[in-house]
Amino acid sequence: MALKSVLAALATAAALVSTAASAQTIALVQINQQALFFNQMNEGAQAAADEVGAELVIFNANNDPAAQNNAMETYIAQGVDAIIIVAIDVNGVMPAVEQADAAGIPVLAVDAILPDGPQKAQIGVDNMKAGADMAAHFLEATGGNAKVGIVGALNSFIQNVRQEGFEKGIEGASGVETVGVVDGRNVQDTALAAAENLMTANPTMDAIYATGEPALVGAVAAVEAQGATDRVSVFGWDLTAQVIDAIDQGYVKAVIQQSPYDMGATAVRSAKTLIDGGTVEKVISVPVTIVTKENVDDFRSIFQ
Repeated sequence: MALKSVLAALATAAALVSTAASAQTIALVQINQQALFFNQMNEGAQAAADEVGAELVIFNANNDPAAQNNAMETYIAQGVDAIIIVAIDVNGVMPAVEQADAAGIPVLAVDAILPDGPQKAQIGVDNMKAGADMAAHFLEATGGNAKVGIVGALNSFIQNVRQEGFEKGIEGASGVETVGVVDGRNVQDTALAAAENLMTANPTMDAIYATGEPALVGAVAAVEAQGATDRVSVFGWDLTAQVIDAIDQGYVKAVIQQSPYDMGATAVRSAKTLIDGGTVEKVISVPVTIVTKENVDDFRSIFQ
């Protein structure tokens, strides 16, 4: 090969390396893309990536924790610049978090709280406190007298924390009885079937607490299917258009509304700061709002 050709090839290779080095890629390992909550988080993350000039790649685990681990290992091998994880199994994902850190790739956790480890930031809400705050609202709304069933997602660490916060909050109320807990597995249709079974098994139950969006939407659908909108009050997490309609009808009494858009955007901006050699707070809080018929108008436009 002529010297001129060799020099041209070397210049081209150097340009490619330079381009690859300058392209900052942030990987977001997501739980699923069924829940509006996660889609809003993705939208916030993408908007922030566009804002800071980074490339965002999103992996949909379809509620499979093993798929999340495999995705992280793949992104580590590809040499992405940062990884954002919305963990299903907070303990099971830690080996991959440690592997990423060993490879010099910063990891940021969103929503689900990881055990102590090398992750650079935890972004989300205080789910235990928010569950307790909802319990206080529940006690006020029911007058401290209710038979409540819980529609949870027992495969979700974060939703178990929300359940625990609520249960601790109602513990001392002598007029409140928890009649059962069912597992919606963070899937709307599964939550619907579980909520219907809960209602059938407990015909005098007059309240439901749902720990996440699929659980809440499933519970709303179950109450409507059972013709129980006049006797069952629903409390839960994460608005949707259907849930807002149920608030208007009066049987959904209160919903904890997070800002998943802000979570995603904050995570990407924080990742960019870390990639550029900066530092971020270890815990970054995103506030919540308890939505009732009094303030629901503030949130309608989000779901239109």
